[in-house]
Amino acid sequence: MKNLVILIGNLGKDPEVKELQSGKVCNFSIATTRKWKDKSGNKAEETEWHNVSAFGALAGICEKYLKKGSKVYIEGRIHTRKWEDKEGRTQYSTSIIAEDLKMLDGKAPEASAVPVIQSPRNPHDGVSDPDDLPF
Repeated sequence: MKNLVILIGNLGKDPEVKELQSGKVCNFSIATTRKWKDKSGNKAEETEWHNVSAFGALAGICEKYLKKGSKVYIEGRIHTRKWEDKEGRTQYSTSIIAEDLKMLDGKAPEASAVPVIQSPRNPHDGVSDPDDLPF
């Protein structure tokens, strides 16, 4: 089975970029919203927030072109980290490691000229191990 997630949503804030020994990482969150009618026929809505990390060349593209409100298509994989907090309790954090990105706004003229960027899928070709990230 393949670990694959596809999301279309909007950035909740400007991306944050960090320089690591192995290269750049760009972190941002996107909101996805599901709308439906409940049993009574009333409109209902649910918004989910997803933390996303992009590495290498993809991180540079995110840094340059994305901003709060940008609409994006993200294809990647789910990554869950496990650690112990100061009190010794086990904590978990789930995020999306972006492997493909498409900008869907069309607001910035240069955005349409930016190709879909694919991150390397081989963990040994210069992409950081998400477990080594300082967040």
